[in-house]
Amino acid sequence: MLGVTSSVAVVGLAGCSGGGSTDNPEGGDTTATPTEDHHDATDTESGHHEEEGDHDDGGHGHDEEIGDPTDTAEVAMLTADDGQHFEPHVVRVNIGGTVTFVNESGSHSTAAYHPDNDQPQLVPDGAQAWDSGLLSETGATFEHTFETEGVYHYYCAPHEALGMIGSVIVGEPDAHGQPALEDPPADKPDSVREKISELNEMCNDALGHTH
Repeated sequence: MLGVTSSVAVVGLAGCSGGGSTDNPEGGDTTATPTEDHHDATDTESGHHEEEGDHDDGGHGHDEEIGDPTDTAEVAMLTADDGQHFEPHVVRVNIGGTVTFVNESGSHSTAAYHPDNDQPQLVPDGAQAWDSGLLSETGATFEHTFETEGVYHYYCAPHEALGMIGSVIVGEPDAHGQPALEDPPADKPDSVREKISELNEMCNDALGHTH
């Protein structure tokens, strides 16, 4: 199960950036809380054009060290000179661990690739969907608690086509049989497929699975 706190949104550009907590019928809690930022945004928002040609991942991702699972992890949502991205691209938590998404700059969302979000399934079988809705306030947060072991891919609804996609590894899953680690969905744009392939490589490396 996925438990989320703060803003986790996907699929639509509109969303729940307002505070409040909703009981998930499957047992997870989703809370979106646009709070004043207790972090200093290290990346400044630049006048960017949200067009595919403007996105340059700038090599982000490949040099990240994923490490062992922890009980909590934090992911920044950034608009910077080199584009829009989640930082770090891949985090790893224990089963029952919580990931907090923090909007450091720009307007972003976080949502699972899940049929409940009208997306292909790139999460473990039986896992819960999440969608933060659009977070526009600097410092707004969204938390999700992950109860199902496996690999999860998620995206920012406004910037998915620009490659703003990230991953969460929960527990010590077997890389085999993970929907997220299969070939990227054929109906997605090349920019999305390329980013998912990059994330798959990082996740496979973290799990000690090399082809």
